[in-house]
Amino acid sequence: MAMRPLRHTSRLPPRKFLFIIILILVPICVIGVWTNAQKISYFFRPIWDRPPPPFIHLPHYYAENVSMDHLCRLHGWSLRPEPRRIFDGIIFSNELDLLEIRWQELSPYVSKFVILESNTTFTGITKPLFFASNRARFAFAKEKIVYDVFHGEIATRGSHHDPFVIERKQRIAMDSLVRISGISYDDILIMSDTDEIPSPHTLKLLQWCDGLPPVMHLELRNYMYSFEFPVDYSSWRATAHIYGPHTRYRHLRQTNHIFSDAGWHCSFCFRLIEEIVFKMTAYSHADRVKRKDFLNYSRIQRLICRGDDLYDMLPEEYSFKELIKKMGPIPRSASAVHLPAYLIQNADRFRFLLPGGCVRAPQ
Repeated sequence: MAMRPLRHTSRLPPRKFLFIIILILVPICVIGVWTNAQKISYFFRPIWDRPPPPFIHLPHYYAENVSMDHLCRLHGWSLRPEPRRIFDGIIFSNELDLLEIRWQELSPYVSKFVILESNTTFTGITKPLFFASNRARFAFAKEKIVYDVFHGEIATRGSHHDPFVIERKQRIAMDSLVRISGISYDDILIMSDTDEIPSPHTLKLLQWCDGLPPVMHLELRNYMYSFEFPVDYSSWRATAHIYGPHTRYRHLRQTNHIFSDAGWHCSFCFRLIEEIVFKMTAYSHADRVKRKDFLNYSRIQRLICRGDDLYDMLPEEYSFKELIKKMGPIPRSASAVHLPAYLIQNADRFRFLLPGGCVRAPQ
């Protein structure tokens, strides 16, 4: 019996089939998961936005019990006959715990702590002078503190208030405070936010080595909520300057050079949920609070212990690979190695910053 020839079923070419699948799935994903314009914009950022030019990463050499002469030479620098003075300049909001850790950690290397505090938030809300009312807590550094108050602008109903403009004015005001702090040309000026903490061995190199670039960004290990949730090494805004006639206090890109693994950036690393809510409504990105329930204490507590995003946002990335890799909660770390020594020495007081300490007091 003759066999009937097999019938060939028509099928789409692989590329056309894939294209149809994408046409079906992408709208479903967009509608079902990314339900607001901000999420859609962030998801498609790799298409509409280009990354800034890459930094030139300067290697960072350090080990215990290695001489400064050897460390300077490893970087292509030379040992100075005497150390430079270091001035640490920050604008301050309400990060009292991180300020104590920062100053205790850096005090052996810093000549002056220059701190400017405002009586308003970047968003134009009247705020207490947290540092002024807690100054006794920092008595260990009282001889080194150069402090002033920046009188900010209070937002009124119906007025257009750009928080980035107010932030920029406060940073510009730092120039005057730095000048009266006693700084001289060839001293080192650190420009960073309170929660961007350079490591002591970074400061020792800045202090003792000649041949540094006149301006370097500091690459900081990025953490969220505590040192239990390491994110990446994407924090770059902190800078170290050899102070000169053209030095200006800014918090933006100022050079292509970045010094690798130079410290820690611990964002939203507060002891109290009340303090987290304050920052959410006070800093330049307060517009990310899209709904009233974003400020709900129980919601915030739940998200902290999961390592999830407070604003229900997607990662800000320039490639789909990085975006997908960082979607979802931040993986926990059980390591408390290579953290500020003062934090470890006072672990009982700062348990909320260490692995297993995600539960926060409300206020």
